[in-house]
Amino acid sequence: MAIDLQKGQRINLKKENGSDLQNVCVGVNWGVIEKKGWFGGVSKEAVDLDASCVLYDGSKNVVDLIFFGNLFSKDGSIRHSGDDLTGDLSGDDGLDNEIITLDFSRLNPSVEFVAFVLNSFQGHDFADIPFASIRIFEGSPSRVNNVFATYNIAKEPNFSGSVSMVMGVFYKRNNEWKFNAIGEPTRDRELEETVVTVQRTYL
Repeated sequence: MAIDLQKGQRINLKKENGSDLQNVCVGVNWGVIEKKGWFGGVSKEAVDLDASCVLYDGSKNVVDLIFFGNLFSKDGSIRHSGDDLTGDLSGDDGLDNEIITLDFSRLNPSVEFVAFVLNSFQGHDFADIPFASIRIFEGSPSRVNNVFATYNIAKEPNFSGSVSMVMGVFYKRNNEWKFNAIGEPTRDRELEETVVTVQRTYL
């Protein structure tokens, strides 16, 4: 699988040996906002970004929603690592602050779309966050095998003014799973709005 997958590119989930991709992780890493004080000091403002996963059936109805308030899907196929309320306080440590793991073998058969989205809980503009990166990879939370989509949302001009984005959507065609690397900001303010945006625009 290509490591340098471009935004908007669609790929199937076949490995080089012809087998189907089984486990996928979505990791998000970000830092706190630093502000200079009157006397040369620097204050740090925590940033609470929330990675979420939405399951839809073939009619685009929501089947399940996995987020910081619901860490496990009903069918056991998806798990969320938990809510990170601050971001990296001492600079980029290179580790994901939140990780969502998907096991395709356990996914409810009625599910045909699996969307990953990101929202700023407190409404921080993506442009104000010093670093914020997303990677979608094969493996587990403790092991990265192949990265097939990455986004650096803090340095992309089109993310300025936005507090939500659609990272990507896995979709089923002819009983095979494929991936659409969307990587687009939205004007939504809340997770519930982003769920609807995905329904209307990205499925």
